[in-house]
Amino acid sequence: MTTNSAHDTVSSSEELISEEGYHKDLGRRHVQMIAIGGAIGTGLFLGAGSRLQLAGPSLALIYAICGVFSFLILRALGELVMYRPTSGSFVTYAREFLGEKAAYAAGWLSFMNWAMTGIVDITAVALYMHYWAIFVNVPQWVFALGALAIVGTMNMIGVRYFGEMEFWFSLVKVLALAAFLIAGTIILGSRMPVNGHTTGLHLITDNGGIFPHGPMVAFMLLQGVVFAYSAIELLGTAAGECRDAREILPRAVNSVIWRIGLFYVGSVVLLVCLLPWTAYHAGVSPFVTFFEALGIPGVGSLMNIVVLTAALSSLNSGLYSTGRVLRALSLGGSGPQALSKMSRSSVPYVGILTTLSVYLVGVGLNYLIPARVFEVVLNFAAIGIISTWVFILLCQLRLRRAIDRGEIARTTFGMPGAPYTSWATLAFLGFVVLMMAFDYPDGTTTVAAIPLIAIILVGGWLMLGKKHNKA
Repeated sequence: MTTNSAHDTVSSSEELISEEGYHKDLGRRHVQMIAIGGAIGTGLFLGAGSRLQLAGPSLALIYAICGVFSFLILRALGELVMYRPTSGSFVTYAREFLGEKAAYAAGWLSFMNWAMTGIVDITAVALYMHYWAIFVNVPQWVFALGALAIVGTMNMIGVRYFGEMEFWFSLVKVLALAAFLIAGTIILGSRMPVNGHTTGLHLITDNGGIFPHGPMVAFMLLQGVVFAYSAIELLGTAAGECRDAREILPRAVNSVIWRIGLFYVGSVVLLVCLLPWTAYHAGVSPFVTFFEALGIPGVGSLMNIVVLTAALSSLNSGLYSTGRVLRALSLGGSGPQALSKMSRSSVPYVGILTTLSVYLVGVGLNYLIPARVFEVVLNFAAIGIISTWVFILLCQLRLRRAIDRGEIARTTFGMPGAPYTSWATLAFLGFVVLMMAFDYPDGTTTVAAIPLIAIILVGGWLMLGKKHNKA
């Protein structure tokens, strides 16, 4: 891929190290569905309820804005993957273009993201289970522990089985959302009343307009919406275990933008045109609320099973991602050597077990603060994902500079508008962190904790004794 022989030697060496021991058992349909699944998760199925309660119809606008920048991030990652697919993903790219310190920070911040996301997911599972009256008196932590046991077992098998499970998990999510979009469009088009309300755009104008609580409230939800898109970068990790990654990836990446427009923006617009936005509440999926309002027996329970599947899918993906990221860190010397160990079925089992141990903390949080655990942990997950995306963009900028200097051959899937779109996206992520600081108390606390996170990272680096790094 390069025109510079020295650089080519480094790239080949990095590729051999990062890919050592992995089986390329993911096919086209797996990657396509992983791309879809990464754009549809707990953030939409459960998180949209609380965000609609806070921001009303303006949530659709926030989803659209974040969706555009998320697509640009995915295009930046796509350019890196087309340069060289690797299961180490952004950790390996950070090592090559930014140095070992950057790879260390990128990997461990990503681990923080997925560790926190996993806690959000097991909390979502517990909340979904409480939908059924028979389980109302069962403590949240019991369901959280049960979810942990299920996905932990799933992730200890080979990547082919992970891909197969994610394919079916994602298919369930897509079919369910498609069913909602079709049913909602038909009801809206026929002006059929829902729960005593005449459907239509008047439900927006009659209930405070697009910004019922003002634009500031809407923009303060940015970090939560960023979290909703937080699994899109999983596509880069999966590319390392995919056959014909350079052929499959462009179509998978380009299809994400219309999925975001359809599934996120389209769903929210439909939801607020079918019922007043005040009908949706935190802790209950807005899709369950809608189908319950139709009065069709069993539909609410069926939809609740779907959103339960979405949470398990996200949890499963998180374990997959962290196992590979931790192994990439270990191979570069930025993590304990034990994290590089693989099972006979080519699964980085030590990394997965490490993540599972963190998820046990989430089980404890569900015991101690069951009412607040979702929003508290979500903010820390947002910091992790923003950091990961920043590293992806910085790596893409370095790659493009190397291409412009003639050191690396130009890829066939360059980021549109770069470097201007790259810098604009970095500025947007900075704005998200700023808005998070004004979200008292959870967001303010999270931003205030950034220096502490930095101190922990520096302490970990010093403990690893990284005297040989060149960063």
